[in-house]
Amino acid sequence: MEGHKKNKQTHATSPIEHVGQYTFEEFLERIKSFHGYAAPGVIIGSIMVDMAMEKIAKGVLFDVVCETFSCLPDSVQLLTPCTVGNGWLRVINLGRYAISLYDKYTGEGVRVYLDADKLKDWKEIQAWFLKLKGKREQNDAILKEQIRLAGRSIYTLHPIKIKSVYLGKHSKGIIGICSTCGEAYPVQDGAVCRGCQGEAPYESVAFDPASIFSGPLLKTVSIEQAVGKTALHDMTEIIPGESKGPALKSGQEISAGDMCRLQQMGRRNIYVIEDNAVGADWVHENEAAMAFAKAMAGEGTTFQGPPREGRIRITAARNGLLIVDKERLERFNNVPGAMGASQKGFSPVAKGEEVASTRAIPLYLPASDFRTAMAILAEDSLFKVLPLRKSKAGILVTGTEIFEGITEDKFIPIISSKIKAYQGRIVESRIVPDDRDEICRGTKELCAKGIDLLITTAGLSVDPDDVTRQGLVDAGATDLIYGSPVIPGAMILLGRIGEVQVFGVPACALYFKTTAFDVLLPRLLAGLSITRLDLAALGHGGLCLQCETCRFPKCAFGR
Repeated sequence: MEGHKKNKQTHATSPIEHVGQYTFEEFLERIKSFHGYAAPGVIIGSIMVDMAMEKIAKGVLFDVVCETFSCLPDSVQLLTPCTVGNGWLRVINLGRYAISLYDKYTGEGVRVYLDADKLKDWKEIQAWFLKLKGKREQNDAILKEQIRLAGRSIYTLHPIKIKSVYLGKHSKGIIGICSTCGEAYPVQDGAVCRGCQGEAPYESVAFDPASIFSGPLLKTVSIEQAVGKTALHDMTEIIPGESKGPALKSGQEISAGDMCRLQQMGRRNIYVIEDNAVGADWVHENEAAMAFAKAMAGEGTTFQGPPREGRIRITAARNGLLIVDKERLERFNNVPGAMGASQKGFSPVAKGEEVASTRAIPLYLPASDFRTAMAILAEDSLFKVLPLRKSKAGILVTGTEIFEGITEDKFIPIISSKIKAYQGRIVESRIVPDDRDEICRGTKELCAKGIDLLITTAGLSVDPDDVTRQGLVDAGATDLIYGSPVIPGAMILLGRIGEVQVFGVPACALYFKTTAFDVLLPRLLAGLSITRLDLAALGHGGLCLQCETCRFPKCAFGR
């Protein structure tokens, strides 16, 4: 959908006489009555809309994507039936002065943008568009006249196809009343409205110091009076350097022996279940923890109750790769009194290993906060452990010096050991010279062996003799991504040939024990697609410290 360089249409300079059904002067007045004044951005945007509408066949129902909030949406609403209110106009704020009109069912349409490269002959428009002058320094009359005289020559139009997620009408579904704020909202958003989930744009009320001590009125008795009564919560005993665990459990009847033990721990009073009148406005820590864990634990994970010291541990139900919904975990942890902690996402984990933990911070959580936390969790599980397939790999080593026996190959044993560490097997290995045709031929022959992962080595640098990438493309490689913000391993290559995943490993793997290959291999084995955005996120943590004793993956590298 972004600015393609091909199939662009240019237009000869011809002054604008009409916009839609209006003369240019009439349209300026119409803009003034709708927008408040005849803003240059609305004038320009209206010409863009006019150009795009000419490319939409009569009778086709179309939607619009606008790439800025500034002025351009008003141009669309002036000249088309598409508005923000009816949902036919979507504003995706990319900060670019561009619009796309497209068939709302097929997604096929056109995109028009004001082309900065075409403004050199229109200095006033250029100064306005690129903010070269302050608003008071601009000559409004000259600017509008240049917009009229430039006609359609300063715009570029090209065909686009909109992503399927933007097609069709999205219904609000059932409308309910938010139990926290009492306002109506789409029930599909969760147990409470999105505003009460923390997405409201308003400042929170001033902090009340008493709020952190709030809670229901609970029955407190001395340790001596507690014998025969029932404990309301776990009482933790810590022996420094030796142990930590519950000396008394929630729901346990307190005995004389328990009394002595609690006294030795320095406890003088205790909450008991008897005579407490806790209403529906409060949720006990154990109830909250169980509900949190049930909602958090997804595919490949499990948990056991009841909570221990108010906490539930979520563990891996199988060997695999931990997937964490980081954005929603942060939203959940922003709810007062709720907490969830996990290992880093994309960490390989073993069956039975603890991957996350959750609890309520206070003994009783306000029901409103509990509902907010559960609404965030209702969208999907936070934690999953995806299985890692046992790959059938092919290794293609490129390098004339290795092919001719001048240099001994070290790649095949290194890569083989890494594949076998994940219980994969090497179907076949080949060594080919730095020849584009030979690389293409070797790639095709390995793919024909039934492999699901092709690992190419060397030939990925900026050296003019490195033709690995070209040979892979000749063999049918698509979706290629070259380079990553990970050191060592910046010159990796990712792609696919049909259903075969392709991973190009640079020569640094011969020297460094751990590289970007080790970071990304588990993701491929888990069946995840790796995008440029995924790689970009690796920059934070993507510098290996080359520790004397390597602890990867039990370290921060690649996390």
